[in-house]
Amino acid sequence: MPRPRLGRPRKKPDSLAADRAYSNGPIREYLRRRGIRHTIPEKTDSQAARLRKGARGGRPPGFDEDRYKKRNTVERAINRLKQSRAVATRYDKRGYVFLGTATAAAVVIWLRT
Repeated sequence: MPRPRLGRPRKKPDSLAADRAYSNGPIREYLRRRGIRHTIPEKTDSQAARLRKGARGGRPPGFDEDRYKKRNTVERAINRLKQSRAVATRYDKRGYVFLGTATAAAVVIWLRT
């Protein structure tokens, strides 16, 4: 029987979509260094500071609106799943039991639409 692996998985995501709270230099630098594409909107105060600096402010970070809209869709779907108390509280101890609970909640949402 294979031994379970300890520690974090040795994989990295292809891309990341986050909200404005994660729009800061260290996070963007970390993602760039690891080669992870990201879609994070720029904060308005950061944008104003960059524009105030003129040419020394650098170019604006890349932002794909279509990918950000898809993030919103996924977030709303997760919030709908969390309306089921068993999914929101996650009392299930085992992963496969929680997967069944989440699947049952998804089926209920699907049947109601």
